[in-house]
Amino acid sequence: MQRNFKPHPNSFKNTFCVFHEVLPNEIEGLKKQFESKAGSSYYYTEEGMYRVSNHWGRLANSKWRLVAREPETESKTKIGFAAWNEFYPDNAEEKLYYLEADFDKNLANYQHKNNPKYDKKAILRTSFETAKRLKQIRNLQQLTSWAKYFDYDDLADLRKQIIDELIYTEKTLEEIKREI
Repeated sequence: MQRNFKPHPNSFKNTFCVFHEVLPNEIEGLKKQFESKAGSSYYYTEEGMYRVSNHWGRLANSKWRLVAREPETESKTKIGFAAWNEFYPDNAEEKLYYLEADFDKNLANYQHKNNPKYDKKAILRTSFETAKRLKQIRNLQQLTSWAKYFDYDDLADLRKQIIDELIYTEKTLEEIKREI
């Protein structure tokens, strides 16, 4: 029988966390310990939290993201797990976030500086600055209209050059484009 483990109710306020999708068998036999007004269910264990939800991202005063399984499950409702030590503090004032790009998958995202994978090379920014840069990077990844102003041989190389500058320097997008 599951021991009733319950964290302090305020322990998730103003946090950033990346959950990883798991299959339904992971929560079999666990007792649902909380259900939000929006319909998300929470299961607490000594190792961490399982969240069953059809919405991820900004939640009230927290930023919780789900990394989907590959191949992705069919259901819109996903089950995510995060260990307790993967919940990091969040606020609007401090420079807590860095950007990372996956050029193979053509994706970009932000991570918290307390993430053990942070190599201290990417520039740390506030959540507002991070969101602005992330939008610029995603536009560079998804659109091509911006590239018509450049003389280049390989669009992928040009994208990588500009995106790396956005991640690893304080230069504005306009400064980077002028230099190229």
